[in-house]
Formats: sequence, structure tokens, C-alpha cells
Amino acid sequence: MNIFSVQKIRRAFTLLEVMIAIGLLFMGTFAILSLISSSLSNVRRLQRPLVDASALVSQLSLTNQLVEGVYSGNLADVLGKEYNQYKWTGEITEVASNRLFQADFRIYYASGPNREVLSRTTTLFFRPQSPPGSLDSGGNLMRR
Repeated sequence: MNIFSVQKIRRAFTLLEVMIAIGLLFMGTFAILSLISSSLSNVRRLQRPLVDASALVSQLSLTNQLVEGVYSGNLADVLGKEYNQYKWTGEITEVASNRLFQADFRIYYASGPNREVLSRTTTLFFRPQSPPGSLDSGGNLMRR
């Protein structure tokens, strides 16, 4: 045999190289699946109408008189039939004896066991034409 003869060398991947390649493949696959999952959740969120409790406050701002109490209703009555799956609750309380009222509103799903609050807002209204409240003399003295 000649020293200069070319030996046929068979070269293959080592086990370490194969394991690194498989690890990189799985990392890429999981990154793509994560992006797809977040995209699907964003699409589901966009399919639901946006709810905001400030729409209820704007309706309340059109009145000249406020009466203390707890109120509730269906959001579809205020915003239209596409909001039929949402309910709202509101509480109006007098916070100062000069007829300054605080209105707290919450919007939640009509169905479901946990009644998760989707939107809430609190606003103050000064309504001097309102009837006497719980802080004024001669008004409703029941305080929750």
C-alpha cells in the first residue's frame, strides 16, 4: 500500500450533534406554537365587543337629579343587542352633604359562575337639584 493513497473516511454525526439539533428543532417548534396560541387568544378577544363602564356614566350625566340606591340592568338596553350577554350594576351614594354623589358602575358577563368584572368606573357628580340624600337632614337615613 502506498502512503499517499487516499483512504476512504466515513464521517457521521456524533450523538452530541444530533441531540443539539433535536433540541434546537423543539425550541423552534415551541416558539411557533406559542405565537399561534397567543394569536388565537387575541382573535377570540377581538370577536367579543369591547365593553366600557363609561357608557353608563355618560347616560347618567344626562340627568339633573340623582337618587341614592343600587341599580342594575342589561347592557343591551343601553348599548344595543350585541351587548346582550353583559349585565351592569351601579351604586349611587352621596359623599358630601352638598349633594355631591359618587356613582360606581361595574360590567360583568350575564352567564357564568364567577361573574368576573370586565369593566368598572367611579365618578363624582354634583347635582344640586337632587332630592335630599342620606347625608342631608330630612333625607333617607339608611346607609349601606
